Amino acid sequence: MSMEERAMKRGVTAQMAVEEYSRPIIGRINGLDGLRAIAVLAVLVYHLYAGLLPGGFLGVDVFFVVSGFLITTLLLREVRSTGVISLGQFWLRRARRLLPALLVVILVSTALGFLIGKDLLVGIGRQTLGAMTFSNNWLEIAAGSSYFAHTAPQLFVNFWSLAVEEQFYLLWPFGFLLLMRCVRSRVRRLGVAAGCALASALLMAILYVPGTDATRVYYGTDTHAFGLLIGVALAFAWSGGTGMDLSRPNWRHRRKFIGLGALALLIGCMFIVDAASPFAYRGGILLACVLTAVLILTLLEGTGPLQTMLNFPALTWVGQRSYGIYLWHWPALVISDAVAPQAIGTPGWWIIRILALALTVLVSALSFRYLEEPVRRQGFRATWAAASGAVARGGMKVNGAKLTAGLGATLALLAIAGILTAPAKSQVQTALERNQSIVSAATPPTLVPSAAASATADKPTDKPAAAPSAPAPGAGNAPAAATPSGTPMAYPNGDEVIAIGDSLVVTSADGLRDRFPGMAFDAASNRQWPDGVAAIGARLANDSMRRAVIVHFGTNAGVDQTVVSKALDMLGPDRMVVLVNLYGASSWVPNANDALTNAVKGRRNVIIADWNKAISQRPDLLQPDQIHPGIFGAHLYADTIKKAFHDLAVRTGGAVPADYTIVDDY
Repeated sequence: MSMEERAMKRGVTAQMAVEEYSRPIIGRINGLDGLRAIAVLAVLVYHLYAGLLPGGFLGVDVFFVVSGFLITTLLLREVRSTGVISLGQFWLRRARRLLPALLVVILVSTALGFLIGKDLLVGIGRQTLGAMTFSNNWLEIAAGSSYFAHTAPQLFVNFWSLAVEEQFYLLWPFGFLLLMRCVRSRVRRLGVAAGCALASALLMAILYVPGTDATRVYYGTDTHAFGLLIGVALAFAWSGGTGMDLSRPNWRHRRKFIGLGALALLIGCMFIVDAASPFAYRGGILLACVLTAVLILTLLEGTGPLQTMLNFPALTWVGQRSYGIYLWHWPALVISDAVAPQAIGTPGWWIIRILALALTVLVSALSFRYLEEPVRRQGFRATWAAASGAVARGGMKVNGAKLTAGLGATLALLAIAGILTAPAKSQVQTALERNQSIVSAATPPTLVPSAAASATADKPTDKPAAAPSAPAPGAGNAPAAATPSGTPMAYPNGDEVIAIGDSLVVTSADGLRDRFPGMAFDAASNRQWPDGVAAIGARLANDSMRRAVIVHFGTNAGVDQTVVSKALDMLGPDRMVVLVNLYGASSWVPNANDALTNAVKGRRNVIIADWNKAISQRPDLLQPDQIHPGIFGAHLYADTIKKAFHDLAVRTGGAVPADYTIVDDY
């Protein structure tokens, strides 16, 4: 049977213009392992603490470009060598490379989650199904999960990128065959790949809505495939016999400067591009992918100072194990936070998380040596046979092989038990649902304002709202009279207070209601500062705003100082306003708190409730997500606000209750 007949039997057509691909394609690209190392180290630093490297998430996009380039180059090499593509062998090679480590990470992490508890297994069935079916990103999108804000510590949140790559591995060979059959010109093939990459980047830019959670456009295969496609375009550009000539003296002379410049710019992007910034989704990620493609181009066909630098032994070692390091690092960080919660930024927190990453590297090295490489070289059957033989040869004696087999069986049983008994909801979600009824019951109604009223509400308020008649006893929802500007502001009674905010206000409702009996709420999960401005405008428009206002937004997407200033202008200078700052490991938290601090400068009637400082001293009062307060944390939250109102009253010369106290026994 001829080669073509064998290919037809597999369902693959061999009619491709193979004569165009006459240039030898090397098996290993000088310096590429070093580039992989830089990519995975950037991701590790970003997940360790995003404030250190706000754009460290771009390391994933570096991997995308490398994968698109290498996979397409391999397909072109197979076309050149045999005239056909064996899809079965192609997918088998990918399975050998990806599945062994993935399965072990799932088993170990799920088993540990079962033993530790603390919400680690919320949604684990969905996450495991997504990992095993290469659909993690779409399942998480459908479930409403967020990459940027969590109510539960997801063990496999980093698997979204594996899903995107694996979908590419499954579908791209068909696209490749179709492109090779239907488009004869190498230049046109390059154009198709580049055009599809541009379309994907444009779709991300169009679907992204500033100020909202960007998970959909970040996770989506359609909106985040451009890195892979840029790698495809680079492979078509380089691999063709009539393609770019990298042996020309001018290119060889300039290559080292271009490569070093591209690397410097790429690292610069990792320091500048922020996941909370619209620029990330409207050009920033695309720029990083283009710089990666340029960088790869300078590594091809030759040596130079860039290759020498990227071939540094430590970088090469990390790059070769980058897949395992990427798989293990996120579960290791999540589990370490659950086992030994520490206040973010404290020495203990740094020690615990650095130890988790060190353990990640160790486990990844063991996995690479004893699992990934044997399976990749020998295949599943031969590796299984060798392992089974080692167990059998031990007879009745306990040896390393038997211990490993026993450990594997135990982990499998624990993982199955974890999946079967996983809680349906996180403790945070349960608290949100319970407290939302409290908040709803204490939320004064708002009327839908007319267009004219809305326009008025959007403008800065220069004078207080008209003073209504005194409320009847017990009429806690009635608005209180505002105080003329410049006069003392007395510490508020509960029926003079309203809290407008997001999930932090909802989870703290018990504590707030205890400290401010009769207070009102206007709060719900997943709200952000633009929602706060709208809520403030609606209440000003129908006179349901109270004299003392608590405002807390930014948990989900940071803080825009301009928007905060607009909200404060709307509330005017004659209400007591407490802005609550943020606590968390998200990259935007330090800048968000700086923005809040700057927004209150020069405003006599506004003060910051330093929730960040208060909870940093008692991280044990947080829910397992390390963001929302637990039962006692809600009372600390309320006391932090109570103290802010006290300090604001003192600052303006207002009266303070004689029996004012702060409970600090939690």
